[in-house]
Amino acid sequence: MTEGRREEVRRGIHIRILRESSGALLPSRATPGSAGLDLRAAIPAPIPIAPGKRHLVGTGIALDIRDPGIVGVVASRSGLSLKHGVRVAQGVGVIDSDYHGEIGVILANDGDQTYTVEPGERIAQLLFLSVLPVDLIPVADFGESTARGAGGFGHTGSS
Repeated sequence: MTEGRREEVRRGIHIRILRESSGALLPSRATPGSAGLDLRAAIPAPIPIAPGKRHLVGTGIALDIRDPGIVGVVASRSGLSLKHGVRVAQGVGVIDSDYHGEIGVILANDGDQTYTVEPGERIAQLLFLSVLPVDLIPVADFGESTARGAGGFGHTGSS
């Protein structure tokens, strides 16, 4: 993709953002090639998270996505998870297109030491993905099955 085409794609979608608190920092990319925008903790004081515990950390921002064909996704930062065992608790967070409240990140500490979230710290990353609208059609059975059928959870072997 050429540089001009890349800029054209980036200009294609506009999402309004609101600072819910004065200390909120807008999400930003760490590098030009970063897929996600870093979300930062908008907290007045450090928050300790003990091993095995979770805490909801505010970002101080809200989004106006509006397009039901777009979803905001909150994902863990790999370095925070690897170095400290701190991750987005539910795997990924979903920001629906019609949600206008503050984005909160539920952080879980899987490590063996208390981790302290500092004000302004990068705590997660924000991605925007397309949503494929699907209509579910109830049926009595699928008729002809695939070769795999209902096999799952390692049925083809462990490696």
